Amino acid sequence: MPLDDAVVTRWWRGPVQLYVVRDATGAVVGRTCLHTDAKFDAKLGRRNRLFGLTEFVDDDAVAAALFGLMDEHGRNADALFGPVALLPNQTGGVITSGFGERGFVDSAWNPEYYPAAYERHGFTRRFEADTWLCDLRGPESEPFSFDDTRIAAEGLAVRYGSRRRFAEQLPILREMLNASFAQLGYYTEISAEELAAQTDGLAYLLDEKLLLWLEKEGRPVAFIVTVPDVSEFLMRVRGRLGLLNQLRLLATRGRYRREAVLIIKGTVPGEQGKGYLSLLSRELYRNLRAGGYQALRSTYVERDNQGSQAQYRRMNGRPLHGYTFYERGPR
Repeated sequence: MPLDDAVVTRWWRGPVQLYVVRDATGAVVGRTCLHTDAKFDAKLGRRNRLFGLTEFVDDDAVAAALFGLMDEHGRNADALFGPVALLPNQTGGVITSGFGERGFVDSAWNPEYYPAAYERHGFTRRFEADTWLCDLRGPESEPFSFDDTRIAAEGLAVRYGSRRRFAEQLPILREMLNASFAQLGYYTEISAEELAAQTDGLAYLLDEKLLLWLEKEGRPVAFIVTVPDVSEFLMRVRGRLGLLNQLRLLATRGRYRREAVLIIKGTVPGEQGKGYLSLLSRELYRNLRAGGYQALRSTYVERDNQGSQAQYRRMNGRPLHGYTFYERGPR
């Protein structure tokens, strides 16, 4: 999936190094970017040379050139890790199956030869996962159960996103996001500035009924962030979301109300295991059906996360892409 040009420009002006590989004719046949992140190093307890935006033609010499570059710049690191853009909790990864299924926003999509190339050069898989696809076109059903008497008894209230107040709602989401994912091996705390950059432009595309969170006696405890799937538009403009293409997307956003992408969901510690995500998933499912959506895709879910997998299976879901990150000691 192409990244927004503005994002790449920010990286170019910052501490990220961008490289291309050219063949004898001068044609670009590969690319990567290299960087470090102190928070990620602290999380894994080692020094990492991170790489991302890594693409290459099916030629082992090209792959070897890219991986050799990573080694050269990773001499003082304990491991190479990636591909990430710029961290695993933002986007990145490599798909390991489902190559014929199209990619989508905030997810990887690559040719079938990528996993073999990484592994031939000594990389090993980390944080294996799957993306998911749920078919919403079946007969009306209620896949999620929740005892509604609990809503009043426990002081529960479902809240929704707002285009007008989206900037005010971001801190609420950030607090829940950092608390919910802190225990995951790849997750590093996201700052207010990072979240603002990641969600830049989301407000004008937002379907307000697809961004939900749950309050318990006024305290946010669980959330689901889902957006209309504009992946095919981004592919068509190759990530060039300048003002003109933003206006085009805004003018045609009604076309992108058939499919949606669940970006992230979670429950804060101390409230997990109480069925609160089931309540939000029920509301999301109802809103998707009422809005005419036919499919829901989900960003990657680690394979040991049985709870999330079960929620997708209830919505007639199946794994879409196998998914992994790669690491290797520098050579």
